[in-house]
Amino acid sequence: MLEKLKISFTEPNAVKGDVLVLMVGEDPCLGEFSSKVDKDGGGLITRAMVAASFKGTSGSFLELWGSPSLGVKKIILIGLGKSEELSSSDWLNVGKRASRCLRGKGIDRVVIASDGLAVADQIAVFTLGLRLGTYRFDKYKSQMGSEEKGSVLSVSEIFILTDQVEEAERLYRPFDGVADGVFFAQDLVNEPANVLGPEEFVERLGVLTDLGVSVEVLKEPDLRGLGMDALLGVARGSVCPPQLVIMRWNGSGESDETSVPVAFVGKGVTFDSGGISLKPSGGMEDMKGDMAGAAVVAGLMWSLASRKARVNAVGVVGLVENMPDGNAQRPGDIVKSMSGQTIEVINTDAEGRLVLADALWYTQDRFKPSFMIDIATLTGAIVIALGNEHAGLFSNNEHLAAQLVDAGHLTGEKLWALPLHPEYDKQVNSKFADMKNVGGREAGSITAAQFLQRHVNDTVWSHIDIAAVATLPSSKIDSGMGNATGFGVRLLNQWVSSNFE
Repeated sequence: MLEKLKISFTEPNAVKGDVLVLMVGEDPCLGEFSSKVDKDGGGLITRAMVAASFKGTSGSFLELWGSPSLGVKKIILIGLGKSEELSSSDWLNVGKRASRCLRGKGIDRVVIASDGLAVADQIAVFTLGLRLGTYRFDKYKSQMGSEEKGSVLSVSEIFILTDQVEEAERLYRPFDGVADGVFFAQDLVNEPANVLGPEEFVERLGVLTDLGVSVEVLKEPDLRGLGMDALLGVARGSVCPPQLVIMRWNGSGESDETSVPVAFVGKGVTFDSGGISLKPSGGMEDMKGDMAGAAVVAGLMWSLASRKARVNAVGVVGLVENMPDGNAQRPGDIVKSMSGQTIEVINTDAEGRLVLADALWYTQDRFKPSFMIDIATLTGAIVIALGNEHAGLFSNNEHLAAQLVDAGHLTGEKLWALPLHPEYDKQVNSKFADMKNVGGREAGSITAAQFLQRHVNDTVWSHIDIAAVATLPSSKIDSGMGNATGFGVRLLNQWVSSNFE
């Protein structure tokens, strides 16, 4: 976990720093504080904007040398575009851009004027984006080139100037824990599979107990006793024993025994070679991230506990490694899931749904949750369908689906609802068993969701396929930053906040 950046909210006054960051709207338009700074600097800012044709458009920035009269070494202008049209997720992205602008500057103290942010909730979301933009994963870099050094944020403290100090602090406080949860998820996904297998994943989850989350671990004999042969079949080819972890946060004030929790289930394939149905070698290294769903559930539990969310929540993650040794599961094998239903394994690379089948059944059977949401890097088909902009959403309940879509709009972690239908379900039928684990080339993401639906019973349920958004495309990865996005932590935290608190 990154060392936490110290962020303070303070009244606009004589706070000094190495760098002053000002936000500028289109046309361009300076806010009250920025105009005062410009006047004190003898018109330095307006002259520089004219000389550089800086219009304050969204995504633009301009770096200036400071002046003795202003007491800062540098001034950075960040373009907002039409600030009155910015959504909550837009403000988050402005914060991330501001963080990127500060990298590689060799600076210690930064002052950011919140001109343009009309209300305290915008300041809080901007600050969350600022903190999220500090994420790095360079622990395995023994030496750094100029590019890596240029992406390091050396800032020790940031002051955000606002005349709404108390309200901004109050609204940002829970976001600070959410950012920790996102970083926790990102770290898990970015770790290489030789460092983070199922057992090591379990060890990492131990830190949640310090936040008040109870952590229960079921090992291979336990899983065998429960009849989880679908999950166990995936792990057969690996020397790493499978694990099922149950995380519980009791924040509603009701006891675990009497309350009805909400439940989150994550796919945790710590490395997916494809098994006997071996994947092509190109890009296989990215399969260390096939446990992103489990990482998101872990990050969510961190977030809920850190901000003392007033909800009872259960997080269940199935942790396995999918490898192709002589004991590995074969295409054509038939296994029985915990539900008692039999599954013909057509393709051993469609393993995540086998893990989730048992994890979902266990969760709904033991906890009887009011809502159950699973999240997984489940299908390559969702990447073809939606690209890298949306995660796929499937649900047996329109109301729950609508709530999740709304949460996605608020956080910028966007979902696109896709159908479930009996005609698609027929594609999962098997001639030799109750079902097969793939439904053919057509509608691959939908048939995967149909397969999962057969293991949720009557529970109100949604499935989120994050295969397209859990990691960044190579073209968008900055050196030393890792490629994990943590997509889903903020989304699910917002869903809880909006609907249970």
